[in-house]
Amino acid sequence: VQLVESGGGSVQAGGSLRLSCAASGFTFDDYAIGWFRQAPGKEREGVSCFSTDGDGPYYADSVKGRFSVSSGAARNTAILQLDNLKPEDTATYYCALDLSCRPIMSSQLDFYGYRGQGTQVTVSS
Repeated sequence: VQLVESGGGSVQAGGSLRLSCAASGFTFDDYAIGWFRQAPGKEREGVSCFSTDGDGPYYADSVKGRFSVSSGAARNTAILQLDNLKPEDTATYYCALDLSCRPIMSSQLDFYGYRGQGTQVTVSS
């Protein structure tokens, strides 16, 4: 399984970014796809996730109302729209794929699914 991310970058507080993730190399029909993030010295935080079987979308409380996840126009792609960004959103964002959203969203569970290479989001005040 390969997850290729694009997007990310540096913006000022209040700005927007768009992350995309293209998944390939798997054959199962239903899957969960989303993002988690990790800042230096902090634990992993599930950001958002949805499943192709209709479960979700889920959002971390810290991003509700500001981030939006959706399927991309191409098959097996996902988009994370980040609006009204805050400095505390600064982190490396990883696209993640698993059989359900629970391990993607929960920092209490070890993640054994698939993840992308990560893309940096930096928000300055």
